[in-house]
Order: sequence, then structure tokens, then C-alpha cells
Amino acid sequence: MYYPKSQITTNLYTNGGELVYVSSQAQYIGYYYKTSTGKYFTGRTPQDSPNLELKLISINTDLNNLPTLFSVPVNTFDNNIEDYNNIKQFPQEILNVPTYYQPQPTQQDYQIGEFRRYFVKKTNELLYIEVSKETYEAILNKDSKWVWYDYFAFNIPWQITGDKLQVAKTNNNIVDLTMKNLILPKFNLYLRDDYIKFYK
Repeated sequence: MYYPKSQITTNLYTNGGELVYVSSQAQYIGYYYKTSTGKYFTGRTPQDSPNLELKLISINTDLNNLPTLFSVPVNTFDNNIEDYNNIKQFPQEILNVPTYYQPQPTQQDYQIGEFRRYFVKKTNELLYIEVSKETYEAILNKDSKWVWYDYFAFNIPWQITGDKLQVAKTNNNIVDLTMKNLILPKFNLYLRDDYIKFYK
């Protein structure tokens, strides 16, 4: 079809989101021209277009005629907001977070000569916390009432009786070995290199 130059706007370009093919409703990206009657065609000019049947229509002006162009109903977003507001009204369960626990060796521990110390490390930062055995087990067993997914739990034996120098050396070796095997950088600094803590 012939259009006088005065009735067409040539060398237009779209990056997408404006025009689609009438036949397939697929989005069009590229050069196009527009006629004075409001029709769109592929190509910079009528001479460039290899197939004038690939007429383009504007998504903005013909959206109601293209029900298959978008698979999401217009009111879906409103429904999602309403669902979110309804969810917020339910009370959210507060999960337990590990807190510092000061162990107290028992008389029986001193008779045995050692006891267990329990720790957790934050998985995404260099943060250690000494915790109770109950907290340690909750994190280790992935208790749903705890934020177990943020922590790594481990324990070490700790000598508390015997020759003082030997106790310090033994505990130091245990800490060094644990740091190496479990990849626990600077765990010794958290303990302040106090290898005779709880010693009697």
C-alpha cells in the first residue's frame, strides 16, 4: 500500500514494551514507521519493510484487544497485597537465639578432671558464643524453635585438674586442634588464651 511521505513518520525505534505483531502478539524490538491513520509497520520506511502484513499495534492503545499478551490478571497484585496484609495479622513465632552461658563445673567434674564446654559460631561472621548444653543440642539438632540455620555448634573437652602447666598445655592443644579441624579462625582469642580457666 502506498503512503505519501507527508502521511508517515519514519525511522522510529522501539526497545520493546510498546509494540507487538498483530498475527502472533509477540513483542517487537527494532525500527518501525507510523502512518497518519495510527497504524504501525516494521522497517524504517515502507521501502525497507519486507512484509507489510507484519503490522504492529500499540500495546498502550490496544491492550484490551490483547488478552493473551499478559498472563497475570490486573487485579492479581491487589490480591497479593491483601494476602500479605492478612498474613501480617497472624502472630509471628519468635525464635530463640543463642546467648552466653557461664559454665559451672560440678564437684563430680573436678573428681573426673575435665568437663565439656559448648559453643556456637555464627556462620556468616566471626562470632563465637559459649552456650549451655541445651542450647548446643538445640542448634545441633536443628530445633525449629531456634535460629539454628545461622549457627554452627561444636564442643571441646576441658581439663580442670592436674599439674597446672600440663593442664594449660593440654587445653591449648585441644583448642589448636579444634581450630584446625573445624576451621574456626581466632577461636583462641575468644577464649582469651586462658587455658587454665576453671582450674582447681
